[in-house]
This record gives sequence, structure tokens and C-alpha cells, in this order.
Amino acid sequence: MMTKKIGFVGTGVMGASMVRHLLKAGYEVHVYNRTKSKADSLVTEGAIWQDNPAEVTKHSDIIITIVGYPKDVEDTYFGEKGILNAAKEGDIVIDMTTSTPSLAMKIYNAAKEKNVAALDAPVSGGDKGAKDGTLTTMVGGDEEAYHNAKPVLDSFSSKVMLQGSAGSGQHTKMANQIMIAGTMTGMTELMVYAKAAGLDVERVIDQVGAGSAGNWSLTNYSPRILKKDYSPGFFVKHFVKDLKIALDEAERMGIDLPSTTLAKDLYERLANEGNENDGTQALIKLWWGE
Repeated sequence: MMTKKIGFVGTGVMGASMVRHLLKAGYEVHVYNRTKSKADSLVTEGAIWQDNPAEVTKHSDIIITIVGYPKDVEDTYFGEKGILNAAKEGDIVIDMTTSTPSLAMKIYNAAKEKNVAALDAPVSGGDKGAKDGTLTTMVGGDEEAYHNAKPVLDSFSSKVMLQGSAGSGQHTKMANQIMIAGTMTGMTELMVYAKAAGLDVERVIDQVGAGSAGNWSLTNYSPRILKKDYSPGFFVKHFVKDLKIALDEAERMGIDLPSTTLAKDLYERLANEGNENDGTQALIKLWWGE
């Protein structure tokens, strides 16, 4: 399947960069965002504005969504002016929001009734990965739809993999977020400890980052912390949402994840203290303040 018409709903921190890669790859891209001004620059660069998700769908063969919360996903797909009301036989819908596996399966089943393929394909890599076109895209759904959609996903990803049936992409993203919860708390406590010990924090990071303590969070977020840059590559409020989903799924499967629970509690506290719209690196504020 070769398509040149892509629909894209959600042009925030991640979505805007992803749309730019699609435009660069030569696709015709139809966009919608709840706050229209967030799509203005993309329209200037060649994207085509539509007034709601249904209109985006009518003009597209593959429709991608990346919005905030599962409730937003539900509204975008099942609302009166939602995607599934307008989807045509042969379309592929791809939700790239980090959402629940059960909602991914609900979308898949509703789409199938209309002979529409649905994939859940959350991403990892943050704002930098989206800008650089190096996102890791974790996919759940049918193999045929995956192969048809892969060239589109490749335009902003460095690694795209089908992990299994509907919901598997979301489960894989939960595994990813569980790991990040550990590296973010580890990085934060490393910096707190090094500073309290009177060390040059930047020198410590430079050295331990070259050894077995090296990880993505340390490389990408510690420099921002040292510059007191708490702008969101990934929002605190969205990370709290993700960790809650992961823990709900863990409970459903009968497994206990104490480290993830602690990370969720710390990030909830950070959000409750007024930092919900900061980036996840703002966790350091629980120790260092502003």
C-alpha cells in the first residue's frame, strides 16, 4: 500500500516535529489540533488544516493520533466528529498516544467492524527524538497493517517493531516507562548525592556516564538540570498518567512493582506542588527547589 495522504491529530511537543518529518518525506498531511494556533506554523510549512478529526479522516488514508490522555483518545476516535465515524474501508488508524492496552483493543475491534485497520504505536525518545526523527515506535496490531504503515512510521523513527496483537504496543511502552522511572529517579539521586558530598556534579556525570551508570536519562536530562532548564521534553503530568497505567496493568497481572510505585508517588508529589507542566527532569526540584 502506497499512500501520500496522511492525517495527523495532535500537534503538540511531539506531534509537530513528527508532522515536519512527514512533510519532508513528501506526504500530503492533513492536521487538526484542539488549540489551532499550535498547528499554524505547520500549515505555513505545507500541512493542510481540517476543523475536526472526522474531516482529517475524510481526506486521509492513514490517520495518526498523538494526544494527551486516554480520555482524549476516546473522544478523538469515538466522538461525534471522531475518526471512526468518518473512517473508510481500507484506512489505517494509528494511535501513538501512550494509552491503555484495553482502549487500544477497543479501537481495534471497532475499526475492524468497518474494515479499517488499527494499530497502537506509542513512541519513546521525547521531544529530541521527535525533532531528530529517531523515535522508537512500539507497535501492536495485525501484520499486514503494520507492513503497510511502516514506511510512514519510518519517516520519524529509528526503530519500528511489531510486538504482537492489538494492545501489545501499549504494553511495550509500559515496560519502557517502568525502566525510565528507574533511570530518572537514579539520575536525580545521583546528582543530589554528588552535590551534597561537595563534588563538581558536572564532572561526576561526565565520568560515571562513561561507565556502567551511563543511560539515556543521564545523557539527555542532566545537562538540562544543570542549566535549570525544566522545559518539557515529556510532561510530568503525562509521566504520572503513564506510571498509573503501568501500575494498574501490573496489578491486573498480579505483579508488584515497588520501585515504579515509589517513582509514581514522587512524580505525583512533584505535580501536586505545581510542576505538572514541567519536563520530567524537574524531579530534582523536590530536593533543590527552583
